[in-house]
Amino acid sequence: MNKKRGLTLMSGVLMLSLLSACGGNNGNTGGSQAEPQASAAATQAAGDSGTVDTSKPVALKMIMVGPKPVDYDTVFGEINKKLKEKINATVEAEFLDWSDWAQKYPLKFAANEDFDLIYAANWAGYNDQAIKGGFLELTDDMLQKYAPMTWKAMPEVSWGQAKVNGKLYMVPQNRGETVEKLILYREDLRKKYNLPEINSPEAYATYLKTIAEKEKGVTPFTSETGDWKFHNLDRVLLKQQNEWNMFDLDMPIGFKLDDPAGKVFNVYETPEFKKLVYYYKDLSDHNVWSKSALNSKLDHQQEFREGKTASITHNIGTLGSLMTDMREKKKPYELALADVTPDKKKSVAISMQNGMSVHATSKNPERALMMIDLLQNDKELHDLIMYGISGEHYNPVGDDKYTNAAKNANYTGFSNWGFNSPLNRDNASFPEEANALTDKWEGEVYHYPLETFVFDNTKVKTEVANVGNVMLQYGIPLEYGMIDDVDKGLDKLQKQVKAAGIDKIIAEVQRQIDEFLAKSAQ
Repeated sequence: MNKKRGLTLMSGVLMLSLLSACGGNNGNTGGSQAEPQASAAATQAAGDSGTVDTSKPVALKMIMVGPKPVDYDTVFGEINKKLKEKINATVEAEFLDWSDWAQKYPLKFAANEDFDLIYAANWAGYNDQAIKGGFLELTDDMLQKYAPMTWKAMPEVSWGQAKVNGKLYMVPQNRGETVEKLILYREDLRKKYNLPEINSPEAYATYLKTIAEKEKGVTPFTSETGDWKFHNLDRVLLKQQNEWNMFDLDMPIGFKLDDPAGKVFNVYETPEFKKLVYYYKDLSDHNVWSKSALNSKLDHQQEFREGKTASITHNIGTLGSLMTDMREKKKPYELALADVTPDKKKSVAISMQNGMSVHATSKNPERALMMIDLLQNDKELHDLIMYGISGEHYNPVGDDKYTNAAKNANYTGFSNWGFNSPLNRDNASFPEEANALTDKWEGEVYHYPLETFVFDNTKVKTEVANVGNVMLQYGIPLEYGMIDDVDKGLDKLQKQVKAAGIDKIIAEVQRQIDEFLAKSAQ
């Protein structure tokens, strides 16, 4: 997410991840669910020869997540000039703000709103919407006809990573990236109080509690808003610390990365989770975060930028970009990155970490694919969608780097990463310490047996929804140390999750994993 310094996909290596689909050709080998089909126009045109007929002007509607950029009208005005010239189309974007995107995103499909394209990602319910029929299936013929540049440039493995039940519903990103989470903190405050290096959960807790006690007017930690049932700090202190992976942020189900049998378990019943909620309770009792954290709508990056918070968590690209911006604006703080799981296994994102999908009921799927093709592969349009206007929002440095221009902050923070490609520019001012960490992690990528497994929740949809509600009601308060009696609160959470059907979900997940591993061994 956000503008990232990507990792190059290693030639010949399947850099796949948990919420991806199996590799192979785009054949129709999916499951038993009724799948959305290409429109009649798309199906017919895909079989035609010659150039695509774009004589009819088309106005496309696109849904993105993140805040609407201040300079949206200016940048998209330029994008539309180019699109009109190249494919006789224009696009209007709607933005779902980070504070409530998780609630609004699925409603767009439930209401069958009229739109053509939408940002899609494994962390944003891509698998679920694909199974429900919210996305248009993209066939080989359609891609070759309407997205020929992407078809040629995209590695076969990336198409495979984006499949659900053997079928494709996304034009995925064509550039790898790290997914591990880091902590960005105020190094000047660490030095001010002569605190130890932040390289472990214990050292981080010491930093947080010291800031809470001594640095009045500064919140030690501000979380990211959104409907996350496991938040970014969990990904550091639960997932990364214990070398687990979890299916998504909506189920308390995990497995050990190095377990060849892929044995899944209820995260809430592990001693690791119990230890972590006591860790959080201690932080909460020391006023490390706001008492209103559960209902906060604060922008954690903006809070950090303004010196109102002493630390936040996110991925290396997002944090590195924030550091770059703050240093260029000469903010009066010394910044540093902390990896509190330095010796743990690292992984990289797969192609469906970011991508663009076509709405199943789009009236113009052909032109939508043509637009995706241009925004991912046409240098001029790619620069516009990713970085804004040259000289205003960014300054190009050669063909593959840039520096921030004066109005950079007026065009950032939304999901243009759906168009990530080899044409991406890297920020020439990106922090060297962030580059060093990326290089280190690139050499330590761990591949595990379930990298290509994707869970089909069709048979347990009701239980998944019920468990999600329990997580929101009983799990999140524990996560923020808001429950006075941790043991009693944890016991109640465990009982409520069981009543909601977690055991049935785990049994179904395990059945699918066992089948997947058996096929992989053949």
